[in-house]
Amino acid sequence: MQSLFQIIMLILDIVWFVMIAHIIMSWLINFQVLNLHQPIVAQIWYGLNRMLEPIYGRIREFLPSTPGLDLAPLVAFIALIAIRIILQNNAMAFY
Repeated sequence: MQSLFQIIMLILDIVWFVMIAHIIMSWLINFQVLNLHQPIVAQIWYGLNRMLEPIYGRIREFLPSTPGLDLAPLVAFIALIAIRIILQNNAMAFY
């Protein structure tokens, strides 16, 4: 059972890093530090969007519409942190 806990935590760590990369990249694109006309930047950006859109899309269904401000990444990030805390506090159930 300990290996199951470690696998779940590894998956959550990977999702955390992907979300951080997506959030930072969105800031860099919005502040025009990165340009989507560059092929490698566009590939990374669209790849991250394709990975995270299923998560963000479900969250957007429940959030109120806020023009110009997307709160789905923030809600997903907070939920991910909450899941990690819950799992770490209940780690003894996996041993």
